[in-house]
Amino acid sequence: MKRWISLIETSVLSMAGLRILSASIELTAAILMLIFNDVKKALAINALLAIVGPVVLVTTMTIGLLSMADQLSFSKLFFVGLGVAFILFGIYK
Repeated sequence: MKRWISLIETSVLSMAGLRILSASIELTAAILMLIFNDVKKALAINALLAIVGPVVLVTTMTIGLLSMADQLSFSKLFFVGLGVAFILFGIYK
């Protein structure tokens, strides 16, 4: 198992780890909603999840872009960053 993990690129492993962490937080939130069995508490938990999603998105995109920075031109990096900005703008506006 250690040998298999050592073959995976560090940035890919970091991105996958963040996604696994995000999924664990989502699953925990769903279980808490079922345990509390209250609409107000479920909405509060859901509001907290609205923070987690974009943070994980931006962090994983940043890790990926930093690891690819030497392979992409500045204009391509600019357009990828602009795309992420549009996604966040669409979420919050």
